Amino acid sequence: MSGFARNTLFKGGTILTMDAKVPNLAIGDVLVQGDRIAAIGPDIRAEDAEVIDASGSIVLPGLIDAHHHAWLGVMRRLMPDVDDLFAYIDVVAEKLGAHYRPLDMYLSTKLTATASLDAGITTIIDACHSSRTPEHTDAALDALDHAGIRALHMVGAAMDKQASAAHLPKDLERLALNWNHGEGLVRVGLFGQLNLDWWKIARELDMRILTEFIGDLAKLSPEFAQPGVLGPHNIFNHCTRVPEETWKLFAQAGVNITVNPRSDALFGFDDETFAYQKAIDYGLKPALGIDLDTAFGSDMFGEMHALFGQQRSAMRYRRFHNEENVPAPISVNAVLEAATVNGARAAGLEGSIGTLSPGKQADIIMIRTDGAAVFPVTNAIGTVVQAVERSDVDTVMIAGEIRKRAGKLVGVDMAKLAADVVASRNYLLKASGYRPDLFRTSANAEASV
Repeated sequence: MSGFARNTLFKGGTILTMDAKVPNLAIGDVLVQGDRIAAIGPDIRAEDAEVIDASGSIVLPGLIDAHHHAWLGVMRRLMPDVDDLFAYIDVVAEKLGAHYRPLDMYLSTKLTATASLDAGITTIIDACHSSRTPEHTDAALDALDHAGIRALHMVGAAMDKQASAAHLPKDLERLALNWNHGEGLVRVGLFGQLNLDWWKIARELDMRILTEFIGDLAKLSPEFAQPGVLGPHNIFNHCTRVPEETWKLFAQAGVNITVNPRSDALFGFDDETFAYQKAIDYGLKPALGIDLDTAFGSDMFGEMHALFGQQRSAMRYRRFHNEENVPAPISVNAVLEAATVNGARAAGLEGSIGTLSPGKQADIIMIRTDGAAVFPVTNAIGTVVQAVERSDVDTVMIAGEIRKRAGKLVGVDMAKLAADVVASRNYLLKASGYRPDLFRTSANAEASV
């Protein structure tokens, strides 16, 4: 699909490793051999390597989107102001999702994956609560595979009342056999909510288990506190307004927490207690997810901006109300860790990705710093977290293979993708009878039919 070089040398860039054991370098090199990082140093010689000039750029691990409903890709900005979860579900599931064909699943997922790559996201945890049939699941997995992104696709029952989940969880065994082997980029897990029968089958298949968890909408019953039920194989998303006893259980079990700064604010899930900070307070390492494209886009820079601002706002609110022992304001380093290291842990891939470390998979991005909003660079981490955007992402590499180079996606026919996506969206609108208004933005904004 792209310009794959057996050996690649990123030469003369600012190196952010995100690995405490591998020093950052003001000017340095990263050598990739095959699909792995071979060396990081100040002046690496590799005569047989393709050289990528990294001077004036920052080289760092690929960003990890730890929660995204990729199947919503064709519904971009359909509901930009929605703040009612059930109004959102009515549109995306009951009205449009009910008409999804495998083709629509493929195109939506392909669009989300492509946009993610363009923005420097090398791994996505794809939270699919629309696995209507095995054919829909296969289409989503094929889309991720064809895009070339690293992904953990979480298979879950569709939300609309018309859908059947009769094929689940039985289909997990087939999917595990087809996808969860070797070192393939795409793997499968379970979007299981709080169904312990499904969880048991997923654990037997050594799958990770994803649960959407909003404290005032879901509760953990006593059986979830039994030994072995919760553990590092669990991913809990949102985690807003969660009671203290549940946080204690999460901490004891070592579950993974993912938060969606923009989406949680959009729906009003979070409050001044702030789920990201609660996870930190209990010794957990929360990761960041984008959640959905119905209001946003595939852009982790926006999530990093939101996390930085929201944590500081929430902590200052507590301080101004004379609360004692308020946590310190968040640092840009902690934000970048959430978007890289913590995301790798959530996906169960901390041994393979998330840092620039010799021996790890070569999931690497290179960011130009010559943009008008970026230079001069006086702090590398601050520049990545606070200044750059997707247009500054010059190069994206996954497992040693180039997916974006010189600011352009490699091997993507954007005109065809756009035409196919528009056709898919138009089909869904016609089939559902839903008519969005181009200028009105409320959840119920439908033009006259």
